[in-house]
Amino acid sequence: MLVMCPVIRLAKQLISIPSISPLDLGCQKIILDRLIKIGFSIEQMNYRDINNIWAYKGSGTTLAFAGHTDVVHPGDENGWKFPPFFPVVHDGYLFGRGSADMKGALSAMIIAVENFVMKYPNHSGRIAFLITSDEESKAINGTKRIVKNLMLRKENIEYCVVGEPSSVALLGDVIKNGRRGSLTACLYIYGVQGHIAYARLSDNPIHEVLPFLSNLVSINWDNGNKFFPPTSLQIYEIQSGIGCNNMTPDRLLVKFNLRFSNVITSCSIKKRIEKLLIDFGLKYKIDWELSGTPFITKSGLLIDVVKDIIIKKCGISPKLLTTGGTSDGRFVYRMGSQILELGLVNKTIHQLNECTKVSDLKLLSEIYECIIEKLLL
Repeated sequence: MLVMCPVIRLAKQLISIPSISPLDLGCQKIILDRLIKIGFSIEQMNYRDINNIWAYKGSGTTLAFAGHTDVVHPGDENGWKFPPFFPVVHDGYLFGRGSADMKGALSAMIIAVENFVMKYPNHSGRIAFLITSDEESKAINGTKRIVKNLMLRKENIEYCVVGEPSSVALLGDVIKNGRRGSLTACLYIYGVQGHIAYARLSDNPIHEVLPFLSNLVSINWDNGNKFFPPTSLQIYEIQSGIGCNNMTPDRLLVKFNLRFSNVITSCSIKKRIEKLLIDFGLKYKIDWELSGTPFITKSGLLIDVVKDIIIKKCGISPKLLTTGGTSDGRFVYRMGSQILELGLVNKTIHQLNECTKVSDLKLLSEIYECIIEKLLL
């Protein structure tokens, strides 16, 4: 029965641990113990409150699997059909926080590697894992730090598969072969506080910023290209006011985020926005946070192999897309790796009643195992 297969058993074991980001709470210990048993060398690159693993077996051409053991908060547990950290198989689906993002994929990776090593104990090449508990939160001391350490040692990763839930409707229908960049701004606009009945004596930052914001959201940044959709900007928070109806505020905070293509750079975005602020005569301070730059694996053996396996195993031809949020792939890409994301269906991720098909978990593990065979044998 599928519900008793090794992938499901391991996934349920990991899901039962409430590893809300950035906590790990023992998930990685379960993974480490299994990898040690099949001959992996283990380096725990923990930093502050973050748990990180670099594990490897073999030498030469390296295929790395990347993933995370942390999950997002379950939200209102009363809204779940089953407790979020009490995994349940129901109507062919495995329910639980992290089932799709991404303890399910992690389990599929581990079982795939165990099966491969059992069949080919003296395999050529090197299999590796980069696993962190800091993906869903700040992503500062997780994969980013592992990669920094590996680059200082001049380690090579030729191929990397990230287990993020890339699929949309059917397992394997989408491969993420890149991601857009992410740039966040915290913009402070300053005015002069005053009595609302004497507006001429004050300078209302809410009124002052409106023409600027209207112009900002109407900018056509670029048209994208064959790999990336056009750059987009979204305002996600505006704060102002002092809590009474007879005074205008002296400041306003606007937060917005841009997901940008490789047609433009973060520097050009910053320059254009700051020029616009000056043109509108605003008194301002702006803080920028660059979470990641765009990256793309345009072509190569990894993409060819994965597309061919999905066609054979799933009976569909996958699309190559760069849509969605950022992922830890943006850090591994710095090592010059061919990299892609291939994981479960993302329909319920970060939602109440997160779940994934039991059959997809087993199939994903088989796909991962085929990838190893094609690249390392």
